[in-house]
Amino acid sequence: MPSFNFVLLTIVGTGVVTWLSRIIPFVVLKKFQLSKGVIEFLSFVPIAIMSALWFENIFVQHIGHLPSIEWGNFLASLPTVASAMISKNLLVIVIVGVISLGVIRLLMG
Repeated sequence: MPSFNFVLLTIVGTGVVTWLSRIIPFVVLKKFQLSKGVIEFLSFVPIAIMSALWFENIFVQHIGHLPSIEWGNFLASLPTVASAMISKNLLVIVIVGVISLGVIRLLMG
């Protein structure tokens, strides 16, 4: 069963690499103090990631043409963005987003 061993080692290896890539930054940052400029720069990372994910799901790419809007996702994002601006609570944002998308997909058939 060499293929079983290969698959098992691949799964374990990717799990270890994923775990280490999430743990090492915390371990390193406990020992070093980052400058104020670096901390300010890193504060924009979550906004940039969320914006990229949002735009990727709102617009549909058409090669050679302008992108079109995925109206279901766009309409569901309106109350989600409003809840983000009002509450600034990730749990509230996720719940409003899931419920909004569910309602929109139910109504759009």
